[in-house]
Amino acid sequence: MNRQAIPGAFGVLTEPATLTIERLLPGPIERIWSYLTESDMRRKWLASGSMQQRPDTSFTLTWRNDELSDPPGKRPEGFSEEHSMESRVIEIDKPRKLVFTFGQGEVTITLAPQGKDVLLKLVHTRLPERAVMLKVAAGWHAHLDVLVARASDKDPEPFWDHWLELKDEYDKRIPA
Repeated sequence: MNRQAIPGAFGVLTEPATLTIERLLPGPIERIWSYLTESDMRRKWLASGSMQQRPDTSFTLTWRNDELSDPPGKRPEGFSEEHSMESRVIEIDKPRKLVFTFGQGEVTITLAPQGKDVLLKLVHTRLPERAVMLKVAAGWHAHLDVLVARASDKDPEPFWDHWLELKDEYDKRIPA
């Protein structure tokens, strides 16, 4: 297992505008797939929103990050209680690959069995500028840490406090 598969490991820029981050999760793969594609499961770690599991269908992701942990921590200035974004499924290969639009970019999530565990690899492309990269890197990292906790039947740490710490750390790691 490479270092990035370790829960809590940092994402890396694999190209100038592409973030790659991995997590090792307890299987089976079908359960982790449900965390990606079913609104009620996805809202536990990322954002709610019904998704048709077929290409070229749109869906809305709705974040309520204050609900991801108890306590949620102090929400940073400029963030609202709820945020929504329109997305579109580009490719889907149940239960191994999901590709969807994310703002100006695109997110590819692949799942691969690793014994009883599942390796999740997330690649977010076309990140427009460093300020956005910092928020996105900290966001995916924090959200995936919540997923690891939820999939492991553990309570996640306060979301916003963790996100703020991660944003500071990514500021040191992502080149200016």
